[in-house]
Amino acid sequence: MLEQVPIDELQPGMYVNQVLEQTGSLKMRSKGIVKTQAIIDNLKLKGILSVEVDFTKSKLPETQEAPEPAEETQPEVTKPPVKPVGRDSISEASDLYDSALSIQSSFLKSLKNGAVKDLSPMESLSHSLIESVFDNKDALSCLTMIKDTDQYLLEHSINCSVLSGIFCEFLGYDRDIIEQVSLGTLLMDIGMSSLPDEIRNSKGAFSQGDWEVMKTHVQIGVELVEQCGEISDLSLRIIEEHHERIDGSGYPKGLVGDEISEYARIAAIVDAYDAMTSNRSHKESITPTQALKRLTATENLDQDLVKQFIQCIGVHPVGSLVRLKSGKLGIVSKINPKDPVSPHVMTFYSVTSQHFNEVKRIDLSLYEDEIVSGVRPEEFSLNLPKFFRDVFVNQIPI
Repeated sequence: MLEQVPIDELQPGMYVNQVLEQTGSLKMRSKGIVKTQAIIDNLKLKGILSVEVDFTKSKLPETQEAPEPAEETQPEVTKPPVKPVGRDSISEASDLYDSALSIQSSFLKSLKNGAVKDLSPMESLSHSLIESVFDNKDALSCLTMIKDTDQYLLEHSINCSVLSGIFCEFLGYDRDIIEQVSLGTLLMDIGMSSLPDEIRNSKGAFSQGDWEVMKTHVQIGVELVEQCGEISDLSLRIIEEHHERIDGSGYPKGLVGDEISEYARIAAIVDAYDAMTSNRSHKESITPTQALKRLTATENLDQDLVKQFIQCIGVHPVGSLVRLKSGKLGIVSKINPKDPVSPHVMTFYSVTSQHFNEVKRIDLSLYEDEIVSGVRPEEFSLNLPKFFRDVFVNQIPI
């Protein structure tokens, strides 16, 4: 049953079909369930006055009275629950991630040799990543945090694709939109592969001339994907606009505010977050918690979306390396929405004895222990990628 609902009466759980009245010019790009009050508040800020709600597709609390669904309405198919992080789910995610690195590397080599005919390998990869986001999200999130400096460009693209997919699912976008966003973020730095090595791998501050060359990766990327055949406008705008900033300080066009696609603003956030949590040739990583704080202090990012991104991935994101009050190190394996500072953690190392221990899964909300801080692997001389693949994966509780 379709019904016009004033924005002040819109509630989380309602399925929005379209905008009916507004004072602004927001174009609604997808239908879907409104998941959080923050999304509703954002719609109000953008001048939305009323929307069309489909109550047959809404998921309201049982205490909320909603119109009876039409007789011909088919019950909505419930998504299967996301797999908990365990040996099998981590192994599946690890295999997918390794395959993604191989596909991405092969595609870039073919692109340099002029042998690419279409984007089908990247479209298939994007589809597989989003399948895993819906089915195996926490395990895949862990993989995005196991960084290898030598493969930064490849890993960064894949991580951004995964993070944008997770974020867009949280925001309630439909599957088609999520896949287009995933493809756009997967390809948004493709132009970097054509830049001179001395600029791409520079370990010092850029000269003005070097910076101007670096900025050309956006237009190069656009031209490369357009040569490869069909790509949606949504995905293309992410490539074009992911370095634009809402105050006009970005590049290449200096767009301002809503001139920038909402999906490109999402891409800008995940791009900055993954870059800050990765070791790069010119800059060491910071912890995920530090990166989230820095995002909130970056005024030229869309701060409404930043707040929702933090709600999405949590105070201590899945995959974060953390130090506990008990002196153990662990990897966050599941956020706890009811107690954000007490996630599930897989412990594996004793700081006191400086020894690796048997991997154990603990729910911090049920233990006399707590997270003291996020840490970087380098602080404890941990080769986290090697340890994760050689030891951790095999010891995770089933």
